[in-house]
Amino acid sequence: MLVYVRVGSVGNHGFGAIAEQILRGPRGDHFLNDVVWQIRLPRGLTVALVGAILGLVGCAFQALFRNPLADPYIVGVSSGSAVGGALALIFGFGAWLGGVGMLAAGFAGGMVSLILVYGLARKHRVVDVQSLLLAGVTVAALLSAVLSFILMLAGHDTTQILGFLLGHTSDSSWTKVGLLFPTLVIGLAFLYSRSRRLNALAVGEASAERLGVDVRRLTKEILLVGTAMTAAAVGSVGIVGFIGLVAPHLARRLFGVDWRVSLPGSALLGTIVLLIADLIGQRALSEIMQRPGMEVNVGIVSALLGAPSLLILLRRSE
Repeated sequence: MLVYVRVGSVGNHGFGAIAEQILRGPRGDHFLNDVVWQIRLPRGLTVALVGAILGLVGCAFQALFRNPLADPYIVGVSSGSAVGGALALIFGFGAWLGGVGMLAAGFAGGMVSLILVYGLARKHRVVDVQSLLLAGVTVAALLSAVLSFILMLAGHDTTQILGFLLGHTSDSSWTKVGLLFPTLVIGLAFLYSRSRRLNALAVGEASAERLGVDVRRLTKEILLVGTAMTAAAVGSVGIVGFIGLVAPHLARRLFGVDWRVSLPGSALLGTIVLLIADLIGQRALSEIMQRPGMEVNVGIVSALLGAPSLLILLRRSE
């Protein structure tokens, strides 16, 4: 985090000066104190928390679906949250209470998406994993069309909405940190408490049920908690892809396939990867193209870094 604060917009100051302002707290009389406490720290913590949430949920979903290509957006929650966030921006309540309006809209959209997906996949009170994945893809496509229609209705005021859809962290605040932190802590505690059941599920549903695991209940719990966490992340910074795919793959290579270790490991690696992506997005245009103040959305950078990284990981695993 100290490196993140140092390398960003306050890059002309040393680590000592940055650390001094952090230790002083948000009551210092130096302009650097305002930069650190009002801009850099809330942005860095927001990025770190979102990366941890996406990495953690991606790992949980890959364990639940027993599919290495599952990610936090597989049940269409990203498209639902994006629709909610876009509507919040259009109707002007996204900035309520320091961004709580955007979080609430993203959460509501994500939950509606989950309800649609679960309703479509449910047959005779049973939800098949493959049907759930297919329903997720279908609902995501439908919501993407809805999102395009919203952009068309927005007319010329699409810059802010497109920025949200591409992932943005420039408007981070302590309010968002205060909402994301308990989301991560509670979600991590809940998912970790299910890690033994996920280990049992790894050998198949029939074997897990013989070991006493209620697979249906476990599926509902992880889907609900994962969707809520992802919706909070998307509502905070917009859509950030590939973190939920890459972080779990890295965690399994580094820590093994025991979900008791891979779940927190994925959260840690998601934080690191997204912090690096946001740093690159902040400095790329200003350093390479000599365009001070210009930034690349973190969603673009995460896709540019994540796609080839995932291909390399999959190639090596083969």
